[in-house]
Amino acid sequence: MNLEIDALFHFQITPAEAIGNLLAALVCGIFIAYIYKTTYRGINYSANYVISIIMLTMITALVIMVIGNNLARAFGLVGAMSIIRFRTAVKDTQDIMFIFFALAVGLASGASMYAIAIVGTLFIGIASWAAININNENPKKKEYLLQVYTDYKSNSSSTLDKTLSNYCKKYNLVNLKTVGLGESQQTESSFYIQFKKISNAPSLIQELNTIEGVKKVNLFFDED
Repeated sequence: MNLEIDALFHFQITPAEAIGNLLAALVCGIFIAYIYKTTYRGINYSANYVISIIMLTMITALVIMVIGNNLARAFGLVGAMSIIRFRTAVKDTQDIMFIFFALAVGLASGASMYAIAIVGTLFIGIASWAAININNENPKKKEYLLQVYTDYKSNSSSTLDKTLSNYCKKYNLVNLKTVGLGESQQTESSFYIQFKKISNAPSLIQELNTIEGVKKVNLFFDED
């Protein structure tokens, strides 16, 4: 009985096992990072985040080896981690998914469950790659917000409509208001638009700026 209780507070691991666990975490982390890099479709790609995925997998494995089945160490680690405050906001749901992916694989590697770590990495990695690519083959129609500022007394609406028709499949005026006072008063027109070709966005902005009476053009892209 005493030996069983004592086993809960002591965990022995050889240097060879520790190196093997870290190597498994490294290999799996590199594969996870590669899947993330090849499937990311957002505009906020960060090379530092890719490196962090690899390091997170290895660090998690190291933490599990340090804790082992020692309850005292586990509670001590919880207390130590509570001191650290993470202020970086993760906005993309895909980034959050890969964080949990790396954590899970790191847990398996640190516990010397190589089969689970490797099979889980391959299966989930391939599944996420397939799901993301299938979704990209049938993308939903994206709408972008276009804001055009014109002189208050300008009569450029017909020219503006013609230009939008040349570049957009669809455009809807969703807001119209005046901004400024006196001679600086302007009309702000907000449109939801769907491009015929998203690559023509710079040309649209350039052409809108050449229209008489147009003062400023803003185009807001969807981060997803």
